[in-house]
Amino acid sequence: MKKILLLTSISILAACNGAGTVYRSIDEDLNSERAKEVLNPNIQMSFGKSERVNGKKLIMYIANKRKAFMSTNDGCHSAFLGAVKYLQDRAVEMGADAVVDIHSFYKRVPEWSTETYHCEDGNMVTAVTLQGTITKMFDK
Repeated sequence: MKKILLLTSISILAACNGAGTVYRSIDEDLNSERAKEVLNPNIQMSFGKSERVNGKKLIMYIANKRKAFMSTNDGCHSAFLGAVKYLQDRAVEMGADAVVDIHSFYKRVPEWSTETYHCEDGNMVTAVTLQGTITKMFDK
């Protein structure tokens, strides 16, 4: 009986594939009510490649956040905000005030965009990986 139950559970999980690769709006998720509660408004953020930055780039960081047992949309949104918050927290720790050149970095493959980010939704876990450069902006 236990073997049958185990095989049935495995079969159900295998049949319930996640959405796979999902691209979500950066602006939509950054402007959500949840983002206003979680993110630090004192740390500037710049998505995509920056042509020129008026500051000193300190170090590049990778933020990989995972959320389990959530819908695709909720999991992606929550993992994205967690990754952005992680980058902001590193900036604060280093005395910096910006994170620039933020881009998706799933499986160490850079995807540069100012509009969307890459979210990977699996059977039970949703993941977002971002890479960004911690930067101390020059005074104007």
